[in-house]
Amino acid sequence: MPVNRYIYLSVIPGPVYIFLFILFVFVTLTCFTSRSYAGDHAVILQYHHFGDDTPPSTSVTMEQFRSHLEYLRQNEFTVLPLSDVVELLKKNMDLPDNAVVITIDDAYKSIYERAYPLLQQYGYPFTVFVSTEGVSRGIKSYMTWGQMKEMQEHGASFANHSHTHDYLIRSRKNESRSEWKERVMNDIQTASKLLKDKLNVDTDLFAYPYGEYNDSLLEIINELKLTGIGQHSGPMWSGSNFTALPRFPMAARFADMEQFITKIRSLPLPVVSANPNGMVLPEGVDIPVLKMMLAPGEYLPDSVACFASGQGSIKVRWTDRKKLTLEVTAEQPLPKGRSRYNCTAAHKRGSRFFWYSHPWIRTDN
Repeated sequence: MPVNRYIYLSVIPGPVYIFLFILFVFVTLTCFTSRSYAGDHAVILQYHHFGDDTPPSTSVTMEQFRSHLEYLRQNEFTVLPLSDVVELLKKNMDLPDNAVVITIDDAYKSIYERAYPLLQQYGYPFTVFVSTEGVSRGIKSYMTWGQMKEMQEHGASFANHSHTHDYLIRSRKNESRSEWKERVMNDIQTASKLLKDKLNVDTDLFAYPYGEYNDSLLEIINELKLTGIGQHSGPMWSGSNFTALPRFPMAARFADMEQFITKIRSLPLPVVSANPNGMVLPEGVDIPVLKMMLAPGEYLPDSVACFASGQGSIKVRWTDRKKLTLEVTAEQPLPKGRSRYNCTAAHKRGSRFFWYSHPWIRTDN
């Protein structure tokens, strides 16, 4: 059979054969190149305030923000709308390997006055998660609906950040579970209705206030057919939990250029299961054990290292090295409130890191 194939090629006229050969090489290289630079992940950046006169814990300076955008442009990162990235990853479709998403929470006026002109200058799309009560009440620290309409015409998208920006996972005094669920669903749906009425926005994107969620709130997000966005760090990928997608918060010391570059170049550590799945610790548990299973990938398993908020490096124990299962445990009790376990691993080739973050809430109620 191989002899026959070469006989058939031998009767093709020389110029035609050369053309076919060149076409074959071009197609092969094109396919190889697109696959080499394709990815199933994206880094989502989260901002709040812009300037030196806003709360430091949730602010970037304009110098920092300009440096972030300039680095993205100079290093040929592809900035995409969040809705497009979510849709493609849900369908297991390829993204550019260097895909980045810009999101901004709460709809503060510094977005319109400071960030928006710069984003417009760079031509980057971005998504603002709107806490609609502050806007509707005309609170001076928030943008107006008119300003947001203007921004829509120049690359801005708007999505749901709840109406009240309340601590949604917390029940009120003497509130039953059914009453809590009704209140929370009404809060989320009120924001959706206002976004539709004021901006003609029909969105299925929802960012949790303070990044807080529990199993019951995840059920509501599923029931409302929303995509949930958190505040725990790490890239999102096709294997992510689409009711609790990660983002890299950009504020204060976490927004300096060295950290920014590490984070936007990060890759998702392919955690295919994590137990417990939720972030709220049971009463009496202050040193949680996180059990994870990883998929094979381009990371070095022996380089996996984990860190706890305020504690630095913590214990990593492989329970089954061949099956890529491991346990992560803090050295000391986690503080009350929000904290995280962050896990990273080195790439087999190059200087990029794989990243996974698991958020915790210790309530002790």
